[in-house]
Amino acid sequence: MIEEIATLLRRAPALVLSGAGISTDSGIPDYRGPDGTRRVRPMEYGEFVRDPAARQRYWARAYVGWKRFHQAAPNSGHRAVTALQQAGAVGHVITQNVDGLHQRAGTDHVTELHGTLTRVVCLTCGDRTDRATLDDRMAAANPDYAVETDEIRPDGDVALEALDVERFTAPTCLSCGADTLKPDVVFFGESVPRDRVAHCFALTDDAPALLVIGSSLQVMSGLRFVKRAAARQIPVVVITRGPTRGDDLVTHRIDGELAMHLPRLADLVTAPPRPTRLHQV
Repeated sequence: MIEEIATLLRRAPALVLSGAGISTDSGIPDYRGPDGTRRVRPMEYGEFVRDPAARQRYWARAYVGWKRFHQAAPNSGHRAVTALQQAGAVGHVITQNVDGLHQRAGTDHVTELHGTLTRVVCLTCGDRTDRATLDDRMAAANPDYAVETDEIRPDGDVALEALDVERFTAPTCLSCGADTLKPDVVFFGESVPRDRVAHCFALTDDAPALLVIGSSLQVMSGLRFVKRAAARQIPVVVITRGPTRGDDLVTHRIDGELAMHLPRLADLVTAPPRPTRLHQV
């Protein structure tokens, strides 16, 4: 099967849709286990917007978790995607991840479907800032705040005791003073911006094939592009561990670890063609 996929990618650059499974080897866990069951409770958009205590809880957890999350490095899967792109086997990348590891691995033309943790937006006035600057501000506002943990969660936060949350001073917006700062990511229960969805549909409509890596396709934000590709009757390739909601739509399927299959795929695509042997008559 991996050889068939390599042959397919040599014909024209496929559009890539990547999910959390490509970042697990970098130490960033995904929300769901191999059976698709959600393992952690993420922050819900509605709760974050209406409840100041929820925002304080989020930022306390995120402040502690940011250092380890930010130190995560691209792994062999990310590097394989870059190699495939440089070889002309894949083109644009749509990622459901918010960690920025594709870009740090050298991949170009990446659309972050669910946003990025490296930016922060004020829900009141719309002001945006980078997360590193906000982290410095939170450190200054919480000079004696220290919580030891080895945990890291998909959103870059950690679980904290109630007392540790209560003693944390949450950040406010420098422009308007509101306590409505939010990471520039799409929370559960929040909609992906329409223009971003339209852009990804356009990429799907132009693609000769779709390569899905590390996604269970449990949420419609990613599954809709697989449905669109299948409706266009272009090849749909899925490489991930465990079942997906799109398995009935795919043309090529590998159930396995990306750390093994993606580098192998890159090697096959980039290997020089074998010389043709001439037979003497």
